[in-house]
Amino acid sequence: MLFATQVEVRAGRDFGAQPRVIRKMENPLRLFAALRAGLLISVLALAAGTSAWAAPAQGQPVDGIGCDAMEGTRMHIHQHLALYAYGKPIEVPALIGIPGMGACYYWIHTHTPDGFIHVESPIYRDFDLGEFFDIWGEPLTPTNLAGVHVRKGQIHAYVDGRRYSGDPRTIPLVLHADIVLEAGPPYFIPPPVTDWHGL
Repeated sequence: MLFATQVEVRAGRDFGAQPRVIRKMENPLRLFAALRAGLLISVLALAAGTSAWAAPAQGQPVDGIGCDAMEGTRMHIHQHLALYAYGKPIEVPALIGIPGMGACYYWIHTHTPDGFIHVESPIYRDFDLGEFFDIWGEPLTPTNLAGVHVRKGQIHAYVDGRRYSGDPRTIPLVLHADIVLEAGPPYFIPPPVTDWHGL
């Protein structure tokens, strides 16, 4: 409790007067310590690259990728992304990159919560997994996979069943890339995606 409440009772001739409430700080050092702790937590979260305050993109350009009124038609390809934390699946949500119930469509987005990524762009260019995570508003760092914190070296990446040794953010989003990211053991390669639902 940062504040204590005191009631001052007036005595003497003003006997019928209402008591007056006085609020005073019980311990000013506790308030200072609480503020300092909050600031420290914010600074550490920023330094660690966590998504403590990250939010999905809301229409502003992200990494040079726009959000247009309609899906792009010049480049139209799909990938599949599977995420695991200590062997348990992490859902890749529906509507990543489609803010405001379809107010606009980022050139990289999802429609359904099954891991299928849609690249539907008005221009031809290279796209990578880091851009998808930036639009999603989730971290992808050497120690953080979508909010799952691990030690450095514990995020494993696979593309089309083969171990990817580079930075997972640089995985190219090419036609029918089958991407798996695992944070922490046990590490395994799930069966390849064979049903692309006509994508």
